[in-house]
Amino acid sequence: MDTDQVRSRWDATKGACPTRQVLGRIGDTWTMLVISTLEKRGTLRSGQLKVSIEGITQKMLTQTLRHLERDGVVRRTVVPTVPVTVSYTLTPLGLSLAAAVATMRTWAYDHMDEISAARDEYDAKP
Repeated sequence: MDTDQVRSRWDATKGACPTRQVLGRIGDTWTMLVISTLEKRGTLRSGQLKVSIEGITQKMLTQTLRHLERDGVVRRTVVPTVPVTVSYTLTPLGLSLAAAVATMRTWAYDHMDEISAARDEYDAKP
């Protein structure tokens, strides 16, 4: 099956399309930050991720990691030490998503001044 045939199976504008869940997950700020951090720093423990991502709560980090593991984007590895050591790394699927996240991050960096100016102009309207 070629790429066009695969893509035609999905239509995110339709309410029942499962790609909506995927788009919601990958469009989430915390998801993007976890993926970016793991891409940049490699395999990390939960505590290291939490320190690296300012503002994320332990609850949100745990939820995000569980969702990403379920989706096959992150691999969770448990080492039977005392206490147990748990680490997270991007899977090949996660690495392919990291490239898209990097593109979006670069776009945001490149256009932040324009966005800020547009916001200021909008907010100044009566």
